Amino acid sequence: MKISYNWLKKYLKNKLPEPKKLAEILTLHSFEIESIKKIRRGDYVLDIDILPNRAHDCLSYIGIAKEISLLTGNEFKVPNIKFLEDKKLKTKDFLRVEVKHKKDCLRYAGQVILGVKICSSPKWLQENLKSCGLQSINNIVDIGNYVMLETGQPIHAFDLDKIKERIIVRRAKRGEKIKALDNKIYKLDQDILVIADKEKAIGIAGIKGGESTGIDATTKNILIEAANFNRKIIRKGSQKLKLRTDASLRYENGMDPNLIDFAQKRMAFMIKEITKGKALKGMVDFYPEKVLPEKIKLDLKYVNKLLGIEISESKVKEILKKLDFKFSKVKDNKITIEIPTQRIDISIPEDLIEEIGRIYGYKNISYIFPKTVLSLPKKNNKVFWREQCQNILRERGFSEVYNYSFISQKQKEKFNLPDDKLLQLENPISDLNKYLRPSLIPGLLKNTKDNLKTFAEIKIFEFGNIFIKNQKISERNVLTGILAKKDIKNESFYELKGIVDSLLNKLGITDIYYDDYKPTSELFASFFWHPRKCAEIKVNNKKIGFLGQINPDIIEDAGIKQKVFIFDLDFDILEKLFSAEYEYKSISFHPAAIRDLSILTPQGTKVVEVLNVINRAGGILVKDVDLFDIYSGKGVIQGKENFAFHIIYQADDRTLSSKEIDNIQQKIIKALEQNLEWEVRK
Repeated sequence: MKISYNWLKKYLKNKLPEPKKLAEILTLHSFEIESIKKIRRGDYVLDIDILPNRAHDCLSYIGIAKEISLLTGNEFKVPNIKFLEDKKLKTKDFLRVEVKHKKDCLRYAGQVILGVKICSSPKWLQENLKSCGLQSINNIVDIGNYVMLETGQPIHAFDLDKIKERIIVRRAKRGEKIKALDNKIYKLDQDILVIADKEKAIGIAGIKGGESTGIDATTKNILIEAANFNRKIIRKGSQKLKLRTDASLRYENGMDPNLIDFAQKRMAFMIKEITKGKALKGMVDFYPEKVLPEKIKLDLKYVNKLLGIEISESKVKEILKKLDFKFSKVKDNKITIEIPTQRIDISIPEDLIEEIGRIYGYKNISYIFPKTVLSLPKKNNKVFWREQCQNILRERGFSEVYNYSFISQKQKEKFNLPDDKLLQLENPISDLNKYLRPSLIPGLLKNTKDNLKTFAEIKIFEFGNIFIKNQKISERNVLTGILAKKDIKNESFYELKGIVDSLLNKLGITDIYYDDYKPTSELFASFFWHPRKCAEIKVNNKKIGFLGQINPDIIEDAGIKQKVFIFDLDFDILEKLFSAEYEYKSISFHPAAIRDLSILTPQGTKVVEVLNVINRAGGILVKDVDLFDIYSGKGVIQGKENFAFHIIYQADDRTLSSKEIDNIQQKIIKALEQNLEWEVRK
């Protein structure tokens, strides 16, 4: 909004700060100043960026003058509105107003002035309008623009003698047209509000007046219109017509209906002073639901808490008084504040506190770092151990997959699953999602089939819930993994067994052993597993899952030619067995060395037995031992199997020499060969 510095002086009793200083004050407390431009000797134009939240009370000279008065202590001077109305003639005898929908028009006030003389405006009025970017037209139109800029309330003047019978505020008719004061014809529709008489639309409400009732040289009697329209309708109409005016801008941001009283009197006063017209008594005022001041309870302790400083009770009262807020006596540190109707931006205590802080001055609020206690969040064991499992399996080359929690009718039949053990959906989207899954295996087998087309080896796992219906419905959290290779001769049972052992050991679980698989103990029928390659995984004589090869008939039916090995662990049971010890150890900056070792052992030898010997003999310089192959068959004595290990050597304080590594390797070989059934292959 552009404001003349000299015009602004009229509303303040004492001397104004210089333009630059004034701009600085407003920027610190209220609005940014876009520019300061000198227009004539002693006068400047300040381009003030009025934010939307304050447009309803500060998009006017009086609003800005009150802000300056508040911030500088300069006394505000109310413009004169006192004039004598005609005692014999009344406005209501000359004017009838009909509003079709009260939600479209919150208030409509009209006053009649007779005997005006249309001519050019006084020079001072023309200069004031020019400084704000408005062109002078004639005295009546110029006074209306002046009052709008001064008060923020749009005012429009009609030629009373051109109005047919009465004023009607209504929605436009479909296809209705109007020629506006800019000499353009606008096509209207039912989303646009108009001011009409008995015959036609005579103005686009809140946006532009009509040419048919415009003020011209022949005008003698006028109707002053001051209204408050629904801002949503005005905005929509302005956008549809692509017509944005100073009036529509103010209506769109929302306005106080009570502002009309002052604006009407100010308009009538200036017309009487400049044109010597005769203002009739009273006005026709459609105001069905009067807007009254809102009241907000404010806790003074909350003020200090939110602002982070101590502001005294007397200072808070002083600021509230400057803001023209009425308030009750303080009781129990609480105060009831009456909000003026023009401050529609204030509706909650936090709005009031923001105003108090703004006037107090943000620069007066010192920087204080917040006080808080840093505490670790409560440990979620389920999430923690799940992440541990994920990391361990990823290190072993596994990828995690996510499948839907359903199985199809075809899968149910394929795995011979009994109806009384399955939970069926009442309204399945299709047969593909008919039952809640009783295992993760069906989904993982499909993943295996799809990925073996591309990859030579499949190592995948999934965490998820399964659903089983026994005497009651149970939901279990399980961890299932699959190992499959394109090599049809692949025997990965023991490799997967080693991976499971490694996983459980790293999670702090010992006393692991494998027992014969009992088909009756699981949901799946006995034909699901390979008859000689399946086992139950137990810890402390408690079953935690199973490990095995899928029956070749099932695999063939699933469209897979390769052997598939699976482990399935009950994570709800495992979670209670996990244990963790935390020890910080810095990363060694010295390189590691790798040596391979191949050991021939009797079939059935546990990998962990061999690992224990290697670790004991190697000592602290053996950082890790990885089993990378288990082989039995051609080239290996019947009843024997070959374990192949990567042994990783590394020291924390030095780089190990080849000789030193060879010595440790020989020590490990001697320890292994103490078992007469084991042979280190050289």
